[in-house]
Amino acid sequence: MAVKVLVVDDSGFFRRRVSEILSADPSIQVVGTATNGKEAIDQAMALKPDVITMDYEMPMMDGITAVRHIMQRCPTPVLMFSSLTHEGARVTLDALDAGAVDFLPKNFEDISRNPEKVKQLLCEKVHSISRSNRRSLFSTPAPAPAPTPAPVAAPASSFARPAPAPVARPIAPPVRTPAPVAAHSPAPKRKAYKLVAIGTSTGGPVALQRVLTQLPANFPAPIVLVQHMPAAFTKAFAERLDKLCRISVKEAEDGDILRPGLALLAPGGKQMMVDGRGAIKILPGDERLNYKPCVDITFGSAAKSYGDKVLAVVLTGMGADGREGARLLKQGGSAIWAQDEASCVIYGMPMAIVKADLADAVYSLDDIGRHLVEACL
Repeated sequence: MAVKVLVVDDSGFFRRRVSEILSADPSIQVVGTATNGKEAIDQAMALKPDVITMDYEMPMMDGITAVRHIMQRCPTPVLMFSSLTHEGARVTLDALDAGAVDFLPKNFEDISRNPEKVKQLLCEKVHSISRSNRRSLFSTPAPAPAPTPAPVAAPASSFARPAPAPVARPIAPPVRTPAPVAAHSPAPKRKAYKLVAIGTSTGGPVALQRVLTQLPANFPAPIVLVQHMPAAFTKAFAERLDKLCRISVKEAEDGDILRPGLALLAPGGKQMMVDGRGAIKILPGDERLNYKPCVDITFGSAAKSYGDKVLAVVLTGMGADGREGARLLKQGGSAIWAQDEASCVIYGMPMAIVKADLADAVYSLDDIGRHLVEACL
């Protein structure tokens, strides 16, 4: 059965081009178009598409506002188009927070220069997000950060931050479709981990926000984060997390030193490794690798440097990146957690961990932050 798509953009050229690309795939059907956010809401409710492609800047109503309304009225997977700028990254992150599932750079030159590559990427994205977990599209408030336990001696490098202000989000109506059954693992045992490593892809920006905002400022383990994301986006994403979290978050740079209470986000377009001295190495993105940054690369370096002292977490995402790195970590005695199917936007990367029998525990997204505190503090 063909994937039904609604194309939303105020540019007639872009609407036509996207519609042509998608319609060339026999398993995709463009069922309608809209020129602004208000039309998008009306068309979404009338046509009930499987996927919506959405621009941000439009007359009458912008894309983010439209996404919020759609998630309230008829939750549908949304693919945002964004510019590869710092401002474009900020807007895209707002759209993901509003309920969009994924994004693609909006680059007219690429459409003209590499039509086959653009066609392949766009159609792959549409197919993948059409299979996303619709329950995860409902907007829910992010959990409040966990209170700082007392009295634990905080590392000298940690510092207290005020709790982030709660983000007001509309509560959607109850879900009527049955959810996948969540796997329940026992609470973790405490261990002196030298590193927490988290890898994720589609759905990851929101998932990381929900996990990291639960960590206290005196969280005792250094953290490395690998999110599949373009180079122009990771700095803005790190800045966003840093404002929301009690721990510090920054985009990793070559030579950065791991320290408690600090999360380092792998820069887009490059690879991040850690060494036994606690130093970060940033390497050029290898064209032979599908992912830049790649979870397997970071996990593999952690396995080599820290043996059994790593706690690795694999969150929502397409594909199987992280599985081979997790295998190396498991061989060294480190612990591997996977996000459960019910709370994933895309149950791909965590499923690869579970199917390979590498998961020591499977937790719901809202429980992972709390369990990290229990395991490390």
